[in-house]
This record gives sequence, C-alpha cells and structure tokens, in this order.
Amino acid sequence: MSYYINKIISTDFDSAITQVTEKLKSEGFGVLTEIDVQETLKKKINVDFRKYKILGACNPPNAYKALSNEPYIGLMLPCNIVVQETIDGKIDVSAVDPQASMQAVNNPALVDIAGEIKTKLERVIKSL
Repeated sequence: MSYYINKIISTDFDSAITQVTEKLKSEGFGVLTEIDVQETLKKKINVDFRKYKILGACNPPNAYKALSNEPYIGLMLPCNIVVQETIDGKIDVSAVDPQASMQAVNNPALVDIAGEIKTKLERVIKSL
C-alpha cells in the first residue's frame, strides 16, 4: 500500500501552492503550517535543495472527531501536503494517505474518519 496520493502538474511553483491551498479550502481544510524546506536547509546547513514546501492541512470537524476518539492522534495531525519541483521543472503535489498512516493506530473508530479524509484529499489532488 502506498502512503501517499500524488499528481504531477505543469505550472510554476508559487501558482501550485496557491492552487493547492484553494483546493484544500474547497474541501474544508485550512493550512495551519507551511514549511519551506529549501529555505530551511539553506539557512541551517547551507545546502542548495529544490523547491519543496510542506503544507500542514487540517479539516477541523474531522480533526475533532479523530481527537475525540484517540487522544494521541494529534501526533499524526495535521495532514501533510508536499509541493515539490521535479528535475524536469514540473511540480509534484502529494498528500499523505491517512488510511495508510492510521494503520499504525489500533482504533476502529478512526477507520471511517481516515476514509473520509482520504476521499477529500484525493479530490484535491485530482482537481489540480
């Protein structure tokens, strides 16, 4: 089982970030965090790295359900979305597969929640 959902798109990096953020919003997600990996690696260890951002997305109703059923599930929240530049200049947008990550948690109450989030993230990725 793959642990991610992805799609390669032809656009510039900044436009991809904007598109992904808008598509996430249309599915009820907000972006809580944005980690610029390229900038961080340059600043911390002075290496050049491709454009790579991690967006921490949260769907509040589903996060609440998950947290209500599993007190430590916050360790796996928010859902990470990666936007990265490929070698050939295209943009790869990927999202964590919540069903795959939730397999590590032995709690049947999370199965439906993970399925619902996966469906939403698949729609986001497919719509790009």
